[in-house]
Amino acid sequence: MKAFSMLVLLTAAAACQADVESGPKAGEKVGEVKVTVVVGEKEGKEIDFAAERKDEPTVYLFVNAEKFGRPAFRFLKKLDEKIGDAADKAEVVAVWVGDAAKSKEYLERAKGSLKFGKTALTVFDGVGPNGWGINADAHVTAVVVVKGKVVKSFAFVSLNEKDEEAVTAELTKAIKK
Repeated sequence: MKAFSMLVLLTAAAACQADVESGPKAGEKVGEVKVTVVVGEKEGKEIDFAAERKDEPTVYLFVNAEKFGRPAFRFLKKLDEKIGDAADKAEVVAVWVGDAAKSKEYLERAKGSLKFGKTALTVFDGVGPNGWGINADAHVTAVVVVKGKVVKSFAFVSLNEKDEEAVTAELTKAIKK
């Protein structure tokens, strides 16, 4: 009986973790994303990527710095490789949320091995920008944006490189509309 009770508790805990919601709702206009660029074209500058990217297809990734690891890295790497297939001007803006100073230090140390072609690596001090509804329980929140509006938000509590397929499929579908 104890084993059955433990199994029920573990199943319930897994189900609760899988139901995390994070990010703005589909159809919402994107708000300000003022971040500091650590790796990318605008390195060292604080910019608002929503204003910078305007109508261009963009996937914003809000990476929980405390929960970042190899699976999340593989997801980012695969997304960076595939995003250009959706549209030439499509890009990824990866925002490390949490302690910006620690995240900046980490990204600066790791930038030699984090070779991305279409991804800016940035930091934000806190859970996420106002109005974005980023849930601290999500390891990564992916927000697909086309023409300045949210297409879909994905909240991942665990992920791997295969999760890139759902994100790029939503981006491709929205671009074709």
